Amino acid sequence: MAESDGKEKIKWTTTIIISSSLKSYEVAAALENRSHKVRYSDSVENGSIIFSLSGVAFLLMDARECFMSAEETFLAKIEKFINIHQNSFLVLFAALHGPEEWKLMFRIQQRFLGSNLRILPVHNTVNAINLMCTIAKSAPNSHRQR
Repeated sequence: MAESDGKEKIKWTTTIIISSSLKSYEVAAALENRSHKVRYSDSVENGSIIFSLSGVAFLLMDARECFMSAEETFLAKIEKFINIHQNSFLVLFAALHGPEEWKLMFRIQQRFLGSNLRILPVHNTVNAINLMCTIAKSAPNSHRQR
């Protein structure tokens, strides 16, 4: 209907800083394919994606990796991340969010209650990319971009 009105749909693009540790992952390729200006950095937390103009940062973690590592290890990584980024999201990947994954999210929520961390449970890369772009696009600072 918008096309019949003679209006073009404006494609939203922005600059994204991605941890170099994610360079070979599907999520980085998917963001590049959306025509965003992607920059890789060794100086950001491993697993992080930062929409710098929107002021939004995402930390990607796999639920299986959390189960295999010591709880204090991944909690320390999350704490360091939220201390750096004011508007932060934990993107928790799991093919299925069963009882163990929900317990993990509950433990993380309890640990960071009152902080600026929000948890996004996702099932796949497409789900994660769509959520991250929607959040970054609607962030209060995103009006400066085009």
